[in-house]
Amino acid sequence: MSDRAEPIHRADPHDSAVHSKLNWLRAGVLGANDGIVSVAALVVGVAAATTDVAAILIAGVAAVLAGAISMGLGEYVSVSSQRDTERALIAKERWELEAMPQQELAELTELYRAKGLSAATADTVARELTAHDALAAHLEVELHIDEDDVVNPWHAAGASALAFLVGAVLPMLAILLPPPEWRIPATFVAVVIALAITGWLSAWIGGSPRLRAVLRVTIGGALALAVTWAIGALLGVAV
Repeated sequence: MSDRAEPIHRADPHDSAVHSKLNWLRAGVLGANDGIVSVAALVVGVAAATTDVAAILIAGVAAVLAGAISMGLGEYVSVSSQRDTERALIAKERWELEAMPQQELAELTELYRAKGLSAATADTVARELTAHDALAAHLEVELHIDEDDVVNPWHAAGASALAFLVGAVLPMLAILLPPPEWRIPATFVAVVIALAITGWLSAWIGGSPRLRAVLRVTIGGALALAVTWAIGALLGVAV
């Protein structure tokens, strides 16, 4: 058996709805990863400076709320730009089909010839698809867009913020529940395990080598925790 995972989308690589769902799933995993690392790094830094539960809780809650809002707003702005671009392209294609249908038919035929079809077959396919739904045919072949599957920025923002919140729960529990002497070690262990899981999931979704992805996210997360712990410890001694 190879370490390389089978991409779960190979069964139907041309299904835009499947691709969209996979992209949301991948974004959710990455959002959860951000929630784990950023919140854990902050609370570990605070815990290294003080054992005051109230201070750790306030800092953690602030990090969770700020991070979730930031992730949601960032995703909303990004996906809104993508949606506007897709709508503009759809409108442009619709206008071209109305203003110069013969040129568009010739263009569609050439696109199918470029895919390997013979001239006669490409002409037949282009004419039949144009008669059925010209706009859908051009959007699929030229732009790889589905008019009925334009991205929704609200869905993206909600999914991103929710994923961040879910990821942030673990480091919050790990830093608050144990006794003071176990808070930081417990958080380190919990975060490394959680990052290993998210790294494995992201590799599985994308069909990439899992061990490499796991090592990448766990080493990066551990370094972030170590740096913030060191800063918190230094500041705590200075105070």
